[in-house]
Amino acid sequence: MSNSSSSVDGFFIPRRERRPIVGKAPEPKRQAVPVKAAEPASGARLQPRGDDQTRNFFGTSGAHALPPIELPDDAPKRARRGKDGNKKKFSLKPTKKGVRRFILILIILLVIVGGYFTYRFFNATGKLFKGNVLSAILSQGKELKVDAQGRSNILLFGTSEDDPQHDGANLTDSIMVASVDQKKKNVYLISIPRDLWVKYGKACLSGYEGKINEVYTCGGGETANPDDQAGQTAFRTKISEVTGLDVQYSVHVNYTVLREAVNAVGGITVNIDSGDPRGILDRNFDWRCNYKCYYVKYPNGPVNLDGDHALALARARGAAGEGTTYGLPNANFDREKYQQKILIALKDKATSAGTLANPVAIDKLLSALGNNVRTNFDAEEIKTLIGTAKDIKTNDIVSIPLDDKDEPLVTTGNVGGASIVRPVDGLFDYDGLHSHIKALVSGDAALLEKAKVDVLNASGQAGAAQTKADKVTATGIVVEVIGNAPESLNTAPIRIYDLSEGKKPATLKKLEMLFGTKAAKTVPEGVTSNSDFVIIVGSNGTP
Repeated sequence: MSNSSSSVDGFFIPRRERRPIVGKAPEPKRQAVPVKAAEPASGARLQPRGDDQTRNFFGTSGAHALPPIELPDDAPKRARRGKDGNKKKFSLKPTKKGVRRFILILIILLVIVGGYFTYRFFNATGKLFKGNVLSAILSQGKELKVDAQGRSNILLFGTSEDDPQHDGANLTDSIMVASVDQKKKNVYLISIPRDLWVKYGKACLSGYEGKINEVYTCGGGETANPDDQAGQTAFRTKISEVTGLDVQYSVHVNYTVLREAVNAVGGITVNIDSGDPRGILDRNFDWRCNYKCYYVKYPNGPVNLDGDHALALARARGAAGEGTTYGLPNANFDREKYQQKILIALKDKATSAGTLANPVAIDKLLSALGNNVRTNFDAEEIKTLIGTAKDIKTNDIVSIPLDDKDEPLVTTGNVGGASIVRPVDGLFDYDGLHSHIKALVSGDAALLEKAKVDVLNASGQAGAAQTKADKVTATGIVVEVIGNAPESLNTAPIRIYDLSEGKKPATLKKLEMLFGTKAAKTVPEGVTSNSDFVIIVGSNGTP
C-alpha cells in the first residue's frame, strides 16, 4: 500500500489533504508529486502555510505539499466595523462600561451572600438570646451582671433528649459552673456531680429530695414539653445554694450541639493525662463501630477529635468488667475533667483567627448553637460575652476539683440503697463548699489559708459576739465557735489572739485591719480553743 493512505486495525482510511484557505480560493486538485509554485502575479499576495516551504498534513515538505494560493490585492478582508463604518480595533483593555457592569454584578452577589449569612445569624442568635438582636448589635453592648466579687457566674448543663438510646432524656448528666471576671479576664470552672443529693423543695418524681440532675426537669414541669426557662431558673437557684455563688446566667445544651460545634470548627485537640501509662480506654462505645474497634482508646498526650469522638470522650467514665477499661478510675469525676478540657479546646478553636475568618465555619457554628442551645442571656449582652470569651487565655481558665485527693470537698455515700455524692461535712451541709469556692474565685490569700476563728463575748451584753462573728464571716473567713469568755477579760473593746504560730499570715493581716488592733500570741487564762485565731469582744467593742 502506498504511503498516501493509512490503516487502523486493518481498515483502510483514506488520507484527507488539509491546506490553508484565505478568502474564497477554489479547491485545487490533489497533486501526487511536488509542483513548483508559479511566480505570483504583480501585486498579488502569497499565503504560505508554515515557512517558505509548503508543508503536507504532517508538517513536513514532500510529495504531498500544496501550492500557495494567490489572492489579488483587492480580496475582501474580515474586520469588525462600527455603526459609522469604521473598523474597530480589538483590545484587552477593559472599558468603563464593562468595569461598571462587573462591579454591579459583584455587589449583587455580595448582597445575596451577605443576606443569606445575615439571615442565618439573626435566625440563630434570635433563638439563643432574649430581646432585639439587631438593636443589640448596633448598640455599644451591655455589661454582664456581676456578684459582690465582680464575677459573672454561668451555669452550663446538658440534657440528652436528642439521644434515642438515653432513658432519662431530660436529666442533666453534665453540670458545670463557669465563674468569669470580665476585668481580670479569668475563669474558674466547677463541675457539679450529677449524683449530688439535694432537697428539691417540692414534690418531684423522686420525692422531696434526690439527685441534683432532676432539678431542671422538676422545676420546668415533668411533661413531654417542659418549660425550659422555668427549669433553668429552678436549676440556677439550686446551684447557687450548693456553691455559694450568685448564679446569674444559665446555658442549656444537648448532645447534638457538642458534636456539630466541634465539626463546625474542624475538630479539636484535647490532652489526655491519665494516671495509667497506657492512657484511657472505655469500651462502652465500641458499638459505634460494630465492635470492630476501640472507639474510646487514647494514649496520654494530645489527641485530635472530631465531633462524634469528642462527644464519646465527654461521656466516658469507664466500663465494668476486666479488660474493658483503664485510665478512668474516678468514673464520673474523670468524665467531668475531660468535659472541661473539651469545653476549653472548643472555646480556643471557635475564637481562633482561622475560624472567625471562615464564613462557612461561622455559619455551621451558629447553626449548631441556634438549634441546640437555650440561655437567659439578653441580646444586648452579646458583644460583651463574645469579647470576654475571646480575650480570656487558656492559662487563665482554672479548674476547681471537688474531689481533690488531698482535701476532697465531696465524697460518695448511700441513701435508701442509691449510690450518691454528698459533701464531706455531711448531707445538705454546703458550708465547706462555699468557703472553698469563694476562696478560689476571689483570689483572696486569706481565704485560701482556710483559717478558723472563735469569737467570744466578755462584755456581758447578749449578741455582742454574734455581731462581730457576722462581720468576720462577711469577709469569707470561717467562724468556728461563737461563745462566751470570762467577764474579767472585759479589758479592751477587741482583742485578737494568733494561735496559728504564724502559719496564717494573710488571715492575721485581714483580721487586724478589720478591727484596727494588733494580735497577741498567747490567750489569757480561762480561754481554750482549737482554732487558729480567737477574738474576745469587750463592752466598748459592742455596737
